[in-house]
Amino acid sequence: MNFVCSDCGHKESAATYKAKCDKCGGLWKLDYTAPKFDLEKIDKDTWNIFRYREFMPVEGDSWRNISLGEGMTPIINFDDDVLFKMDYYMPTLSFKDRGAAVLISHCHSIGVKGVVQDSSGNAGDSVAAYCGRAGINCEIFVPDSTSPKKVGMIRAHGAVCNVIQGSRDDCANVCRAKVEKEGGYYANHVYNPFFYEGTKTYIYEVYEQLKKIPENIIVPLGNGTLLIGVIKALEEFLSAGIIDKMPKIIAVQSEACAPFVEAVKRKSAVPVQVQVKPTLAEGIAVGIPMRGKEILEYIYKYDITVLAVPEEMILPTRGKLAAKGIFCEHTTAVSYAAYQLYCKQFGKMGKCLIPMCGAGLKSEPW
Repeated sequence: MNFVCSDCGHKESAATYKAKCDKCGGLWKLDYTAPKFDLEKIDKDTWNIFRYREFMPVEGDSWRNISLGEGMTPIINFDDDVLFKMDYYMPTLSFKDRGAAVLISHCHSIGVKGVVQDSSGNAGDSVAAYCGRAGINCEIFVPDSTSPKKVGMIRAHGAVCNVIQGSRDDCANVCRAKVEKEGGYYANHVYNPFFYEGTKTYIYEVYEQLKKIPENIIVPLGNGTLLIGVIKALEEFLSAGIIDKMPKIIAVQSEACAPFVEAVKRKSAVPVQVQVKPTLAEGIAVGIPMRGKEILEYIYKYDITVLAVPEEMILPTRGKLAAKGIFCEHTTAVSYAAYQLYCKQFGKMGKCLIPMCGAGLKSEPW
């Protein structure tokens, strides 16, 4: 199996430790085409995302001793029109476990002994947990805006956690500089395409559970790890004839950090450079998304609506959800706020699927 550079097309074995193409600096895509999706080929005796391994680039059995039971999260009817996929019912309380389980299984299978990663928190928690499970040394970099609970979880899993002064993008720059200077495996959820092979199981599960794909899907958008996975799976379903058209996808950003919203306004092929303002939506506060060009290609190709949520909507929306039993983190509340905002601006929509990406306890100060 090979990586292929998204810019110049250079190929490299997927067993490489190179974080990106050394010919042009482009990010890797995975040279892999999944078989036609078929519910009959799901391993129904496996109670984690690897029940779908027939449609995933999983080599060997490393996953068997690394999986923590991620996935298999329920879908609940929040009201007549809204379905919540409860993805914070995960080992580290966020959807990032889908990607980390696959990425760290891959790392283990190629003999990686230690990884370095940057994160706003949730991906760091996930990578640290799965590295702990796999016996892989782990060092995580987070910005100083990261919730203390997330920093504590990273360290509890045995990883080194470096808290960097500055923005999420500043944190990434410090981490990447370390990798370039000292080497090591950059197990980054944005750079490494194996991560998306995990996040695409979100849609596999939805289809297995509902036997259909809802007509509207809301996805938070920072670095795009869930959005890319969702689109990959939906493209597979289009190819397999499971769906005949893309559902309506609404990608959600915070008004405090909305490079994709600004890009669509200007019809730009790359994200617009924005001033990142303080926001409770720390999980999507990414000013320089590294796969920005790729994500915008998807946005234009599938006519994805990109919506920015005002900061003042976050806490009231989170409170409304908590009062009805859904205690999610601030970033997750943004997705439901976007649903309310969309309905207010454009009218009521049909059935809408919204991910509950992170648990509320992760963003509490105490």
